[in-house]
Amino acid sequence: MENTAIRIALIGDYDPQVTAHQAIPIALRMVAEHSGLNIQFQWLATDCIDNDTPLEDFDGFWCVPASPYRDEGGALRAIHFAREQQRPFLGTCGGFQHAVLEYARNVLGWGDAVHGETSPDATRALLTPLTCSLVEAVDSIHLVEGSLIAKAYESAEIREGYRCRFGVNPDFERDLLSQELSAVGHDSTGELRAVELRGHPFFVATLFQPERAALKGVLPPLVSALIEACVRKKS
Repeated sequence: MENTAIRIALIGDYDPQVTAHQAIPIALRMVAEHSGLNIQFQWLATDCIDNDTPLEDFDGFWCVPASPYRDEGGALRAIHFAREQQRPFLGTCGGFQHAVLEYARNVLGWGDAVHGETSPDATRALLTPLTCSLVEAVDSIHLVEGSLIAKAYESAEIREGYRCRFGVNPDFERDLLSQELSAVGHDSTGELRAVELRGHPFFVATLFQPERAALKGVLPPLVSALIEACVRKKS
């Protein structure tokens, strides 16, 4: 397996000024070094993802921070593929928001669900401003024991950093989580911060940015878990 490449698609519009975008390649290289695996990654700009994009060439998908994306539809198309084709998926920050949006539209049938960042006055603004903006904030997160994230961290209590202004609208949270999508992480005030999809080998989304740990020389457990899920799927 060491010589077989694990190919990761990074869904998002690369910007060298974005801290998370600086951290993500470092995080993936750290996992490669630690595991001995050949990990390759490719940025997929959202406005270049269409029906002809060869998404099947990738073993795993990571929808990255820094939204609004140039093309929301492109990001949702890639997330939809990962969810339906059972490909390992990680969404962080903006990736969390769009994973939730894709699920609401295509699984729950909420065709009118939108992101409040781009459509703040919509009837079903599924993502709305957080009561307390989490820009350059660090907070504790309580994880559901046995969840994929808790297994990755080997702990039910973690601390992680954010750069986020939008989260799930509390008005829709109960119905959003009524089927396969599960709440697995809450912050110190009980606000939703992480979800997983039951019945999928690895579909994890966090409002926090675990990749930031790589900038401090720390191997991000959730990035390792994504790659491990790709290896299992591939073998």
